[in-house]
Amino acid sequence: MAKRLATEYVNAKLQLTRDELTRLIRFFEQQQLSLQAKVFDNGNQELVLEDAGREEVKLIFERQQDLYVCELNCRLIHPKLTNAMRKAVSAFHGDAVVNRIYANFKMVYRYIDGLIYQIIEQTPDGQKIVFQYRDSVGQLERLYRSRVIEQEIGMVKGAINELLDLRNQSDNPAEIKGIDNRLNDLTHQLFILEA
Repeated sequence: MAKRLATEYVNAKLQLTRDELTRLIRFFEQQQLSLQAKVFDNGNQELVLEDAGREEVKLIFERQQDLYVCELNCRLIHPKLTNAMRKAVSAFHGDAVVNRIYANFKMVYRYIDGLIYQIIEQTPDGQKIVFQYRDSVGQLERLYRSRVIEQEIGMVKGAINELLDLRNQSDNPAEIKGIDNRLNDLTHQLFILEA
């Protein structure tokens, strides 16, 4: 198995409420990292995470209305800090591009709202998509809705055909006018469904 040389966080972003920021601090403490927190007069906060003196990363959370927003670009080498950051991005619904760098290739992970959206393997020969998130449930829901609409269209067309047959058979002008009004309503409904 290839040994990871480094992990780069490119444009990582966490948006947290005050409670979530408190939970993030507790989370990092549970990861057995050295943690220093500073609170500035303007409400901004700085967290400095350190892995036993070997490596550190600064997370600066700017207060923006009711949220604390951290935008981060960093390169990490040691696994303890790297794993803590990976877990934090996932658990706290962050967005990020994470490059995991190996000797002869790079794996690019794209996180959206804490979920891995895409994994791309980049080599000197090119790149290939290893994983792509697919919203299977959403696709099934859209497919189901499209079939329901198709069935409804079929029912409206059937009702229109029956009314046309009635209209052709009728000699009564009042009945024809009532049929024409219902046909007008149904054709309008059909237009909406097909749009």
